[in-house]
Amino acid sequence: MLTVLRLHLPSDIPIVGCELSPYVLIRHPDKSVSTDDVPESFPIEGYFLRYKWYRVESDKKVAICSIHPSEQATLQCIGCVKAKIPVAKSYHCTPKCFSDAWQHHRVLHERAASAVKETGDEEEDMYGRFNNATSGVNNNSNASVQAVANGTSQLHPAAVTQRNGGETWVEVGRSKTYTPTADDIGHVLTFECNVVASETNSSVGHANTIVTSRVIPAPLPSPRKLISVTNADVTGRLNSSSGTFTVLSYNVLCESNATSDLYGYCPSWALSWSYRRQNLLREIVDYHADIVCLQEVQSDHYREFFEPELDKHGYQGLFKRKTAEAYNGSDQTIDGCATFFRRERFSHVKKYEVEFNKAAQSLTDAVVANAQKKTALNRLVKDNVALIVVLEAKFGNQGVDTLGKRQLVCVANTHVNVHNDLKDVKLWQVHTLLKGLEKIAASADIPMLVSGDFNSIPGSAPHALLAMGKVDPVHPDLVVDPLGILRPATKLTHTLPLV
Repeated sequence: MLTVLRLHLPSDIPIVGCELSPYVLIRHPDKSVSTDDVPESFPIEGYFLRYKWYRVESDKKVAICSIHPSEQATLQCIGCVKAKIPVAKSYHCTPKCFSDAWQHHRVLHERAASAVKETGDEEEDMYGRFNNATSGVNNNSNASVQAVANGTSQLHPAAVTQRNGGETWVEVGRSKTYTPTADDIGHVLTFECNVVASETNSSVGHANTIVTSRVIPAPLPSPRKLISVTNADVTGRLNSSSGTFTVLSYNVLCESNATSDLYGYCPSWALSWSYRRQNLLREIVDYHADIVCLQEVQSDHYREFFEPELDKHGYQGLFKRKTAEAYNGSDQTIDGCATFFRRERFSHVKKYEVEFNKAAQSLTDAVVANAQKKTALNRLVKDNVALIVVLEAKFGNQGVDTLGKRQLVCVANTHVNVHNDLKDVKLWQVHTLLKGLEKIAASADIPMLVSGDFNSIPGSAPHALLAMGKVDPVHPDLVVDPLGILRPATKLTHTLPLV
């Protein structure tokens, strides 16, 4: 007889838009164990599996912690209530949760007070777009809190199909997988699997059931400011209103780097790729950018997720994987840079790939003594790459200029993730990329767009080189240069009109 051996759900907190798929172990009549589905249309020895999903509703309303959405709230900040901040942001699960989050939480109070002062009106909705976040600093606060007796989480009415004690079970699905909806937010889900006899269409034995954690809403992205570049010297022929376009650059954090060791302040379920990918996609798509430059895109994620999903929204993609001389993981988990563009706005003309490891090899061959080559390569070889794409504009009257030439734009996308103790290598990589872009710009008189994650802050040497075209010879970042790759400092310049 067909037997269900084990049911298991991922430990991730289920969210809206995140597909849930239980791991069902099945023993077949031949004693083999499999995870294959056994549908009613293809029974085994007269038996098949029947799946049901239920939303568990209770007569008791439950408030959810604003910081830990999988936890029930026990405290409410009175300051939030008085400031008319959205009530959902006032709930916390424990006194420690509230204390840890206070450094962030008090900003909500300050902004609410500022909004009232400036407009004379409470801006209740202005905080709805901000993500909840926790602070790693444990501060005591003077804000008043009260115990939460009953929250304000809405219970969504639906047809009652089953009642267990004080709980109402509402059937929401009949397949092995289920994607929670907005109606499921705040509720737990129950998955039920039965072995059913085809002849009688009745269950055999006891049903196997598992219960998920509470369904939480997908987070809203932090608001981001669109930066306009209108300088005619920079944008040239693309400066007219019919020729403007938008660009988004985003480090999406590859799964292999999303570890609790690196991000200890973040719960493990929120680091999981199954949780993050739909939220990332939602945010990227919502901006409707004409060009999208992504960094830390894992190879298999590009192939299996980003490329097919963004294709549905009219984007064409190109990808450059990092080199693997310094990487010892799986080929599938090597990340790289991906550049997407909307087909209705641009067409692909040419692609260049920059591998800084190859540049490092050429550099050491030319300027480093044989005895020091191994040491030099150990310092310079970091697997970083850049993807350079030449696109042709297809919008407005920008496709062809007055001389009949095509309007092209060159887009560079890179990720310079060298550690801060290797500032010479970081600056060398940026300088190497810019010198290559100079050659392309000179050969085709083409506008340049340089994007990426440079892991550099304003005032650093890489930022100065990018934004101002040169680095001050006495810049403190030039002090450490054991290989002499930054000398003379006067060579650290470029002529691209970047802003």
